[in-house]
Amino acid sequence: MKQIVLLLVIGFAIVGCSGVKPAADQNLVILGGKLEALGMSTFQYGTHILNSGATTYALKSSKVDLKTYAGKNVVVKGLKVAGYPVDGGPELIDVQEVSNP
Repeated sequence: MKQIVLLLVIGFAIVGCSGVKPAADQNLVILGGKLEALGMSTFQYGTHILNSGATTYALKSSKVDLKTYAGKNVVVKGLKVAGYPVDGGPELIDVQEVSNP
């Protein structure tokens, strides 16, 4: 009897987990605008900023050399970093890809 209950619990656990989507999909963003090096700012995170209309985003990346795109209009694809914005600063985006519009 204990074995049957144990098998049922394991079976339900496997079935319940199969429909879970990766959390990264919820944080995926695609943004366009002018990418610039981060100068002096009131916030202390990110290495670059993206000015997209009236909104500014802080950027960081370990996959893309953002210096290459400084001063250019680009489209960035990245993930929102949890825990940001901080102290009234902008959203922080971990850039995965950069392309020209």
